[in-house]
Amino acid sequence: MTVVLAVDDDAAILRTLGIAMRARGYEVETVADGRSALQSLTERVPDVVLLDLGLPDLDGTEVLRRIRETSQVPVVVLSARHESDDKVEALDLGADDYVTKPFGMEELLARVRAALRRAAPSRAPVVTVGDLVLDVEDRRATRAGEPVHLTPTEWKIVEVLARAQGRLVRQTTLLTEVWGPTYERETHYLRVYLAQLRRKLEDDPAHPRMLITDPGLGYRLLSDLS
Repeated sequence: MTVVLAVDDDAAILRTLGIAMRARGYEVETVADGRSALQSLTERVPDVVLLDLGLPDLDGTEVLRRIRETSQVPVVVLSARHESDDKVEALDLGADDYVTKPFGMEELLARVRAALRRAAPSRAPVVTVGDLVLDVEDRRATRAGEPVHLTPTEWKIVEVLARAQGRLVRQTTLLTEVWGPTYERETHYLRVYLAQLRRKLEDDPAHPRMLITDPGLGYRLLSDLS
């Protein structure tokens, strides 16, 4: 059974989430503050976390930061903060999606399913670029033998690009395959995530040699640097 950890200080939202998700076969654990969420994660790792940003003790962004120090569990942010800067910060810290309140339950459930699909392993090639090795099937990345940690969403982007074998993947295609059809105009997601991936994978993120942008068109993953 898929386990969901819902973190929100609004009891009504937690109650609604619990009822709706249990009715659809999810096991749901609910907590009302950030410290309880972090404690829960040490006791049992869920399949997905629903995380409010406006928590009474630790801000949700700090909770997210601490989660990403030890875990790559999918995190869907639920927040009343609508500003673009808040969304970019959460995505930059490793959130897999960002849903603004108030939200429709069916839309949220669709986004949870999408996050779980992105986190599921799938067969894909091993990409080698210099001393960097990306084993997409096993979701292992190493540089000179040292591990490089990627989030589930980052892995999904790498997988889609790797399957194209150096060919251009258009922005709309990448957005649809990674996040779903309702995201085909959310190009800021790609800017944030490609910047994160370049910082982790490129020797010089400002002058990428592997994760290449074709302005206005899309992206490609090059594995031949000769």
